[in-house]
Amino acid sequence: MEIIHIILGKANPDRMNGVNKVVYQLATKQVEFGKKISVWGIANDTENNYGNRNFDTKLFLKKRNPFAFSKELKKALLEKKGKAIFHIHGGWIPTFYAIGKLLHKNKIAYIFTPHGAYNVIVMERNFWVKRIYFQLFEKKFLSKATKIHCIGKSEIIGLQNLYKNEKTILVPYGFENNQEISFRNSANKDIVFGFIGRLDIYTKGLDTLIKAFGKFIKQNPNAQLWIIGDSQEKAKLHAMLVAQNMQNNVVLFGGKFGKEKDDLMQQMDIFIHPSRNEGLPTSVIEAASYGKPCIVTDATNIGDLIEQYQAGEMILEQCHHKLEESMEKLAAIWKKQEDFTLVRHNAIKMVKENFNWTKIIQEFNTKLYSTS
Repeated sequence: MEIIHIILGKANPDRMNGVNKVVYQLATKQVEFGKKISVWGIANDTENNYGNRNFDTKLFLKKRNPFAFSKELKKALLEKKGKAIFHIHGGWIPTFYAIGKLLHKNKIAYIFTPHGAYNVIVMERNFWVKRIYFQLFEKKFLSKATKIHCIGKSEIIGLQNLYKNEKTILVPYGFENNQEISFRNSANKDIVFGFIGRLDIYTKGLDTLIKAFGKFIKQNPNAQLWIIGDSQEKAKLHAMLVAQNMQNNVVLFGGKFGKEKDDLMQQMDIFIHPSRNEGLPTSVIEAASYGKPCIVTDATNIGDLIEQYQAGEMILEQCHHKLEESMEKLAAIWKKQEDFTLVRHNAIKMVKENFNWTKIIQEFNTKLYSTS
């Protein structure tokens, strides 16, 4: 049976949209494991500007009304009745509520992955608006889903607070890095910390990162922080750096993709992701796959593994003092090549053992797509 992923966008891996990246990777690996896969994207245009891929992509124009979708998409959905499994990605999207309503009305099952949308921290923003929307629309959409796929423990907790159910399945996404990893001594004279992701200052904890790094460079004045990513908040972030006289220590690269991004990641010494909310951050898994020790918050849903494998540090709260302490701790290890190399190997081992696509595709098949 065909599996059809429905998303907003075009599943373009060279964008900062995490859902699009994840769906691209998932669809690609599912095809490699013999599945018939399509991605249906609702987008602002239908231009093929996403490159070659091994799965079929069908694009439908986005409507102005957030609860509406095109006649072409409606026809395509109904034509696939009994021929496909629908897998919808992304929470708080009115269009998906409307699609779910149509599917349920026509007795067509669908699976739903919220991608971190119900994390407790997410619910704090626009709390009452989300509460009202949830009761009117989102709860109905969830109730009609065959299974709800979560990728992190914090999302399960948040979801159960909103909508107690027994159809929630926890399965992470896989990750594979086929690049050759060098374990030569760092080419950096002074330590380089790195962050890659959308420049959402509050959600990604970049305010905490800037404060922590500001403390760190008082004792390590030549240290560098590389921030890769973009958004409308880039100017605000730059202003924060100027106000604290940190612009000589922090580099805002903007959005980087493909080889250019990979090359920069390879040059980093330690990766930091102090997010207040995540489903499961691909950037952390990718950095670890390159053998980069990681400092993360518990909210990333990968901190327990990082501690278990001794692949970095986890902080349990959004605290710049705690973050700076972790930076100091790993910086001390960085100065001892043998100890630092061990942590790097631990990071790679963590990814290979816990995000193995062979294992995870099998879990998708048995836990999400099985009709039994």
